[in-house]
Amino acid sequence: MSSTIQWFIETSTMDDNRFRLIELPRIVDARGNLTVGEFGRSIPFHPQRYFIVYQVPLVETRGEHAHRECHQLLVGVRGRLSVIADDSRHREEFLLDRPNVGLYLPPMVWGIQYKYSPDAVLLVFASHYYDAEDYIRNYDQFLALAGAAR
Repeated sequence: MSSTIQWFIETSTMDDNRFRLIELPRIVDARGNLTVGEFGRSIPFHPQRYFIVYQVPLVETRGEHAHRECHQLLVGVRGRLSVIADDSRHREEFLLDRPNVGLYLPPMVWGIQYKYSPDAVLLVFASHYYDAEDYIRNYDQFLALAGAAR
């Protein structure tokens, strides 16, 4: 059986600290498709943890915080959901509805996840272990810290 390989890797450098979609390699095969991400190559950090968000009621909102140091990659592995990314200068909404596309959120990006479809499954890779001190949960505080970081 033959397979078709489609390589759609973000071409920016790993030290490019902007939020962005990263299209991961997708291997299309009659036996089933495969998506692969290589940490430090196509994914711009090495994860220390992951978590999965699922069975989120349509009216609920998740996230609503930023991280001081933690990098994240959000992948909608099933269903669909919307994500707002905000670095205090740019605010953009993304639709995650393909398992070969992830949204990279570097530190100091406010993230909001919402509009989860009933079957949505969100996989998040994080560069750091959980640390409550890394979270900024107040948007005004985030704006003040983001402005001071410039």
